[in-house]
Amino acid sequence: MNKKSEIVKGYTIKFHANGKTRWSKGKIKEGKPDGYWEWYRINGTLKRSGYFKKGEQIGTWTTYGLDGKVYKITEK
Repeated sequence: MNKKSEIVKGYTIKFHANGKTRWSKGKIKEGKPDGYWEWYRINGTLKRSGYFKKGEQIGTWTTYGLDGKVYKITEK
């Protein structure tokens, strides 16, 4: 199933299945994720963030706990 999405000021925003809560936000370039992206839980809190270059994960990726604090950092 495709997630509902919209483009706002150059950012592609996808929504959870409920169609209301943001699932992810970032830019698409030449059909691939590019630049900074964020993913959110169904309750709206930030879950994960990181960077893409031409669709490939690069650099530092951060995972956040339910309390909003950094849970884990990984390097790609």
